[in-house]
Amino acid sequence: MKLDIREITAIPTLMHWRREVIENVFGTEPSKRLLVANRQYYRRHIADGTHIAIVASIDDTDAGCGAICLTEELPSPDNPSGRCAYLMNIYVREEFRSRGVAHAIVRWLVDKARQLGCDKIYLETTDMAQPLYKSIGFNDLPGIMKYADIQNS
Repeated sequence: MKLDIREITAIPTLMHWRREVIENVFGTEPSKRLLVANRQYYRRHIADGTHIAIVASIDDTDAGCGAICLTEELPSPDNPSGRCAYLMNIYVREEFRSRGVAHAIVRWLVDKARQLGCDKIYLETTDMAQPLYKSIGFNDLPGIMKYADIQNS
């Protein structure tokens, strides 16, 4: 088995993977409005280097994807550089799961974030994926809350 990871910047390829992630991870068909917003995001953030996307393939067949959203926050004791990497869009097609693809994607993204000087690397996860992330070195973040705007639900 030959596993390769490559960066992707072509908007059509990014959009193809984003649609697949929304359908398979979020379990919904993306609206036209959401797809337009995603396309605009990619145009801005691929161009300015604050979004790095990858595709993993096994024996030259695309198997999964992942990305980093790079941001900066006020430096703090747990993030002295202030540089942050939010890992997102991590997805492996069902027929390629349990073959090390997700581990390779996450490891590549973490290594890239470290190369870029990020002291804070975080992600959101499902219960099913937690063992994978914990095996790589991620821990739960207590004290984190998310605002839920009831009016927009």
